[in-house]
Amino acid sequence: MFTIIDLRRRRIVPSFHSGIDDAWERRFATIALSLYVAGVCLASAAPVNSARAEQAGKPANIERPGVLILVRSSLLALDHANKTGVYTVLRDLGSPQFQTNTAARLADIFAGQRRDKLDLSAVAAIDPQLTTPPQIDPNGMLRLVGFFPAAQQQLNFDLSFAPVNGQWRLFGISAGLGPSSATAQLPQNRQAPKK
Repeated sequence: MFTIIDLRRRRIVPSFHSGIDDAWERRFATIALSLYVAGVCLASAAPVNSARAEQAGKPANIERPGVLILVRSSLLALDHANKTGVYTVLRDLGSPQFQTNTAARLADIFAGQRRDKLDLSAVAAIDPQLTTPPQIDPNGMLRLVGFFPAAQQQLNFDLSFAPVNGQWRLFGISAGLGPSSATAQLPQNRQAPKK
């Protein structure tokens, strides 16, 4: 399940029911966040090609250690907030746009993760795999998308950061469990033909 914070409209993009295919849910959450980060409105009448060009952005000049620090610190801050129910530190680590959310609002947004007892602590020990290279979108935001590999379910993330006083500060966050890439690639069990 993914939680997406839509800062411009100050609302939560609704979670999906468990009956919907997880892969479809991941694709929708990633598309919704990328459209939001790129500043493209779903109701926009802009041509599709220009929206794709806007979303593409340009490669970010950030080294692997910087990526690890941003991803781990953001997800561990979310993990600590979910475990304690106190979202002030997560809020304070964010960009001014992210801080428009009160700690109480963030608690409401991540209530499902707290209820499900989503444990993100493994991000401290496992290296994330990026699914796309770090990108700078046309608005100057850094976007990091990837997952932490696991046997059954992997933790997928989509993070965006705004430049604030020479530092990358959290602007948007999406994190949730999905089927592992290894599990998705396993062949289906087939019964031997009867003779």
